This record gives sequence, structure tokens and C-alpha cells, in this order.
Amino acid sequence: MKNILIVEDDRRIAQNIYRGLTAESFEAEIAYDGITGKQMALDKKFDLVLLDVNLPGMKGYEVCQQIRIYKPSLPIIMLTAYGEIEDKVEGLNRGADDYIVKPFDFRELLARINAALRIADLRTPADKEGKTLRIADLELNMATKEVVRAGKSIELTAKEFALLEYLLLNRGRVVSKMDLAEHVWHLNFDPGTNVVEVYINYLRKKVDKDFATKIIHTRPGLGYIMKEES
Repeated sequence: MKNILIVEDDRRIAQNIYRGLTAESFEAEIAYDGITGKQMALDKKFDLVLLDVNLPGMKGYEVCQQIRIYKPSLPIIMLTAYGEIEDKVEGLNRGADDYIVKPFDFRELLARINAALRIADLRTPADKEGKTLRIADLELNMATKEVVRAGKSIELTAKEFALLEYLLLNRGRVVSKMDLAEHVWHLNFDPGTNVVEVYINYLRKKVDKDFATKIIHTRPGLGYIMKEES
């Protein structure tokens, strides 16, 4: 059964789409803001994303661009009240596969969803393999769970791998300890715990200690950021 992510801040529209999709035997989940939608799209397995443009937190164009970087084969259909050619071009240039203007008939939306899914199903197995994430001379293969730096294989535990993967998916952005606890350990963050710091130290010893270019950096009072710094 195909699973579709609906990223739409208008709750009435989101719920109507949700009911329509589930009636057609799809599974569906809803995010009501751009940041949550982006994170859900990156963290979970979806077969297609329906993405509104005018979202709180992070605009749909930016969400689309971020998803496309890390999940290049995931179909994205943008939903918007803006029907100008410039808006459509912007969405398509940011990586959308299709674009539908509100208000729309659900039958047309369903036809576009099915068309996008058919195209996705025709992609070769190689196209569907997990993406390799890179920074500096480090590579992380999301499918094989292999990590290599400067040609050297690095053995990580499951949690260390999940932590590194999440930092890479958010590279260039400061990620809080709360965010890491929730997405890597699936825990409500306890300010008294030091589990995040402990695992950051484990990770640094394996992927940073013996290399001139450091990639895991602390931002005091804010969290951690993955970027290249000598």
C-alpha cells in the first residue's frame, strides 16, 4: 500500500485530501507546517509528497528543495493557490514533479498522484537505492549502512550511525540536543540526561579525531552543526 505525506496548513483541505486518499486505499499522514513536513519526509518512508507552497515555518519551495537533495527519487506534487506561470516554474525548478492549482477536483489530483507513482515504479533498482551522503572526505551510504572517510571504513554502532546520518541530513544547520534526542532516540528530551553529548563524543573519536578537517562542531547553548572546518 502506497504511503503519501500531505504537507498542508489548511486543516480542512488536509483532512479532505486525507479522507479521499484513504478511501482510495492509500495510507496517508499529515504535517501542518513546513519544518515538520520536511523532517517527516526525510525521516520516514513515503511514496509521494503532496506539498503546499504557502506554509508556516518553512515555505514549500524550500521544503521541496531540501527533500530533493536527500531523496532525489521521491515524487513531489506541489499544491498552491498561486496559478501564475512564474509560480509553476519556481516549483518545478526547485524539484517538484508536478504542480496543481487550488481549488482542484480530487479526481484530477488522484490522476496526477497515480501518474507520478507509475513513473516512480518504472525507475531502475539503482535509482531507488539509498542515497550516499557526503561531507569533506566522509561518505555515508543510507542503503548499505557503510561509512567511509578518506577511503577508510569506519565501524559504527546503530545509534552512532543514526546520529551521524541525522547530522548529515541537516548539515549546515544547527541541530539542538532536543531534536537529536527525539529523532535518534525517539525520546522526550530530559534536560538532565547527557546521552547526546556522550554519543557525540563517541562519534567524534571515530570520524573526526584522526583527520585535519573537523566536521562535527558544538555551538554552545544551541546544539551541534556538521560543516567543514580545519
